Amino acid sequence: MIVTTQINGAALVANVTAAEANLMVADAFKADLASLIDDGNKLIVVNFAAVIYVDSSFLGALVSGLKYAMANQAEIVVAGLNKDIFGLFQLIRLDKAFKIFTTVDEAAKSR
Repeated sequence: MIVTTQINGAALVANVTAAEANLMVADAFKADLASLIDDGNKLIVVNFAAVIYVDSSFLGALVSGLKYAMANQAEIVVAGLNKDIFGLFQLIRLDKAFKIFTTVDEAAKSR
């Protein structure tokens, strides 16, 4: 697993454990997200607090997870983005696809 999980209110927090979220971990992350959605979680907070680098393949896995979540009446939000990753989300307009929160606690209360 590329994520560890914890419950925060009504949300399941998926902490990305890889410091570099790249091609090497993208498929495992995608599978982890699908499993969490299949388990019936309706609000998943993807916590990027430990991530210092992200590449396009990992972002593709995240978008794929969002599509799968939407098809299953679930929601994926993100939290804990560092300044550079937040800037990347804005640059490629992922800030329009995902709700972005500064902290996990804020994200968990979003629903």
